[in-house]
Amino acid sequence: MSDTEDRVREFTEFRQRMNKRILDEPNQVVRRFFALDTQTYQEGALSVKTKELCGLVASLVLRCDDCISYHVAQCKDAGVNRDEMFEAFSIGLVVGGSIVIPHLRRAVDFLDRLEQGATETPPVHDHG
Repeated sequence: MSDTEDRVREFTEFRQRMNKRILDEPNQVVRRFFALDTQTYQEGALSVKTKELCGLVASLVLRCDDCISYHVAQCKDAGVNRDEMFEAFSIGLVVGGSIVIPHLRRAVDFLDRLEQGATETPPVHDHG
């Protein structure tokens, strides 16, 4: 397995394992938040593609690397092409300022890795 596939697989497995662990707790606030988050990214007045691009921009501005990686993968799965991805990156950079640059580097690296053949992406949205 390549480094690319390893990084995507590790990211996905950790997210899935920890989300299950968190959701196994009997805390209704946490469960409701996860459910609301999942519902937010479903098809509606805005397409899934548009919603994932919005999530990507927000994640860049908030500088959450896990969320950025998640939304890069979800955008790719939703059919966002590289040019569209970079336009979203540019919005996040302009809104967030130069402090976003290190996160942009990691986002582009993750996108490059996905495009190099790693195909396993997170299956459901649950906040990054």
